[in-house]
Amino acid sequence: MKQHTVTDSPYGPLTLVATDGVLSGLYMTAQRHRPDEETFGEPDPAPFGETIRQLDAYFARDLKEFDVPMRLEGTPFQRDVWNQLRQIPYGETRTYGQLADALGNIGASRAVGLANGKNPIGIIVPCHRVIGSTGSLIGYGGGLDRKQRLLAFESGASDDSLF
Repeated sequence: MKQHTVTDSPYGPLTLVATDGVLSGLYMTAQRHRPDEETFGEPDPAPFGETIRQLDAYFARDLKEFDVPMRLEGTPFQRDVWNQLRQIPYGETRTYGQLADALGNIGASRAVGLANGKNPIGIIVPCHRVIGSTGSLIGYGGGLDRKQRLLAFESGASDDSLF
């Protein structure tokens, strides 16, 4: 059974989706690879109290690591990539190549990028922390503007001029 709710954030409304009471999606407006809204289930804020509490603490700079239960649905390779994303510390970045190397396949940086782009639980599974090999901002399902703002936010910048 799926349920969803929408919560506000400094980066626009976030749609939270739960499958059998466990967080399985966090989507931004106009996000690439955002599923059709009909798949989000019934509106019900009940399963999302702790997720919203942690998101609010994150946006207040009081939380740097999420620990909400998640149900990451994807291929085994995608789940491996998403688990690697969760290892990137707050305020730090990794390149697609570094993630591929961590997975034991240095030549898989493009595949890592594709899996990264299909991350179903943005922000909490921090796909925004992945950058190009030259340090450039490359791709982000939520848009490069949001990626830049999230990275600037995590760096402690008082504005969005970090990149």
